[in-house]
Amino acid sequence: MTPDYAAILATIHAEVQPLLSEGKVASYIPQLSTVAVDQFGMALYCLDGSTYEVGAAQQKFSLQSITKLFALALAFSREGDAIWARVGREPSGNPFNSLVQLEYERGKPRNPFINAGALVMTDILSTRFVQSDVAVLQFARSIAAEAGIDFDLTVAQSERETAHRNYAIAHLMKDFGNLHNPVSTVIDSYCRQCSISMTCAELAKAGSFLAQHGTVPWSGLQILDRSSAKRLNALMLTCGTYDAAGDFAYRVGLPAKSGVGGGILALVPGELAVAVWSPGLDATGNSLAGTYALERFTTLTARSIF
Repeated sequence: MTPDYAAILATIHAEVQPLLSEGKVASYIPQLSTVAVDQFGMALYCLDGSTYEVGAAQQKFSLQSITKLFALALAFSREGDAIWARVGREPSGNPFNSLVQLEYERGKPRNPFINAGALVMTDILSTRFVQSDVAVLQFARSIAAEAGIDFDLTVAQSERETAHRNYAIAHLMKDFGNLHNPVSTVIDSYCRQCSISMTCAELAKAGSFLAQHGTVPWSGLQILDRSSAKRLNALMLTCGTYDAAGDFAYRVGLPAKSGVGGGILALVPGELAVAVWSPGLDATGNSLAGTYALERFTTLTARSIF
């Protein structure tokens, strides 16, 4: 029986209100610190084409690390398993911008969703495309069927000006031979990629191909084969929410990718994609209200992968 999604979203919207003032917006990227914390939006894109929204589901926000998922999907669709020679598939257990583990493991990032792994994906795409950030943007536009999706260049500039740790990560990998393009090229592209902005409604639609086993549900375009989509879903579950992935799997029970802009994209394979946005973050960099909303969603719908 199909849940009453409209009623469930309305319930969640009411329940999260007390949480909206508890999180803290990301401050290490100055432009993100200007976003009002007390905002919340949530949207579903079901594989039959039906959609549901609540709150600020039409408000644009910076995807930040959620774009790592699209970059990975694009690189995997072009390069296949060859990418795993340069990046691992294990949870890091460390902050997403840590250098310690990277030094110890000789420049091979643990997974594609920490910053080091995402920079390797940017490097791979920079070799294949003239501008990797534009390639990721065009990919996002195509899977969301929305030509208006774009970079937020103010966010990109703010991120570029404070990218000292990412520069350190990139130079370290360059020293180990795991970055093939110039560091400045990779960092510039990565900062623009992270600034891509969407609404919850657009993000849920864009992510729906991973709920549909690699095929865009509204067009039939195959982005990944079924096996590859399964692998990306597994990586989302184990690595997609920073070093809180275990707790997130325990509480929510869905493959997901979060970003410090306050967004989270989650999947119910075979049924739907759900996107939530609230810019107040918890201590691990995940949206505080967004994580709670997804936990309530899986409880109220009895939908999870477990």
